[in-house]
Parts: sequence; structure tokens; C-alpha cells
Amino acid sequence: MDERQINTNGQFSSALTRTLISRAQQGDEQAKEQLVTTNAPLVKSVAKRFMNRAIEYDDLYQIGCMGLIKAIARFDLSYDVRFSTYAVPMIAGEIKRFLRDDGMIKVSRSLKELAARAAAVREKLIDTHAREPSVAEIAAELGVDAEDVAEALEAARPYASIYEPAYGAESDAMLLDTVGGACRELDSATDRVALKELLNTLSARERTIITLRYFSDQTQTQVAKSLGISQVQVSRLENAILQRLRKLV
Repeated sequence: MDERQINTNGQFSSALTRTLISRAQQGDEQAKEQLVTTNAPLVKSVAKRFMNRAIEYDDLYQIGCMGLIKAIARFDLSYDVRFSTYAVPMIAGEIKRFLRDDGMIKVSRSLKELAARAAAVREKLIDTHAREPSVAEIAAELGVDAEDVAEALEAARPYASIYEPAYGAESDAMLLDTVGGACRELDSATDRVALKELLNTLSARERTIITLRYFSDQTQTQVAKSLGISQVQVSRLENAILQRLRKLV
């Protein structure tokens, strides 16, 4: 192994990581073990977010490692994205799935009811505005806090990632598409890590469009004015960016 491909923190370079993933996917157990070992800090950082849930940290770590192994097996080497960007949601998802199936994540009746009301309002706003509403818009219609709506939508599903369908398997919209200004308030560190790495794959103008639309809650018309282009151009660029991000995850 070329030591020049290992940084001062003991992490593999992107090229070496991809080489090891390719070997692991072909059945090389040593390559898989090397990947698990070097990505152990990543698993630990995700597992720590789920502590204080009446389950031992070591168990959370082992379950997270199972998610990491799944990520190694399923990672598409044809995509130009860092492995950690793909692995973080997979690790968190495996832990969340275990907690859900083990009956340790409880969803209150009030949250379920709010989620149902939010879904109904979402359909109404789509009919009115012919677009996906943000969480802030749904919350305003319901007269509740945006953070409560975001929590209800997440709790209503088995486990949530901002890269998953927001309103069921047939939905083209991701949770990322709908959180709007409330996105800053969400406390999912694993989602923020993955989102940051995805945004780093965009050009400066593309990052500006996504930031203004989904973090500053600006309309396409406002974004167009800021960038000096037409609303139609913003719409086309935004759709292209979101489609590319979906493929990366």
C-alpha cells in the first residue's frame, strides 16, 4: 500500500478508498477489513448521536459497522462523490432501523396526527401553487411551529434522511426539497455532514442557488434577481441540480 495515499489522520485518499471498495465488492475480505478499520471514527461519530436510548454504545457501534459494510457493498463507483457522503446516511439508517424494529423509537399520537394534517395541507398547497411547499409554509397553514412539522414528518416514517422521498416512495421530492427555512433548525448532525459534502460537489453558482432556495427560503424570482438571470433559468438549473444530487445518494 502506498503510504502517500494515507493522510496524517490515518484516513485513506479518495483514490485508495475507491480501489479498496472495488476489491471489497469483488470479495476481497482484507480490503473490506481495511475500509472498516479506517472508517471506524466515522461510525463512532454517528453512533454517539444515538446514545442515551437505553442501549449500550458498543452495540450501537456494531450496528453502525453493519451499515458501513452495506455502504461498501452498495457504493456506486461511477458516481463522483466521496464515500463518506454515501456512508453516513447508511450508517445512521442502520442504527435507526434497529431502534425502530426493537421498539425503542416511540411516536406519540399527537405527532402522528400532526403528520397526517401536514400531509393533507401539503396536498392542498400543491393544488394551489403547483409546486412542493416548504415546511415553513405547511406550518403557517396549520398555525404551528415549523420545527414541530419537521419533527412530525420525520417521526411518521420508519427512519428519515433528507435524501429520502419526503412523502412516500412514489414522491419525487426529497425531504431536502421541502424543509425550506426550517432546515437550519433541524438537529440531525449526520444529515448535515452528508449535505455539506454533497454541496461541495456543486459549482459556486449551483451552491448559491441551493443556499438561497432551501436555506434562505427565497423564491425562484428572488434568486433570479440576485443572480441576474431569468426565473426560467433558475427553475431549470434547480431541477438539474436536484436530479444530480439524487443520483449521488
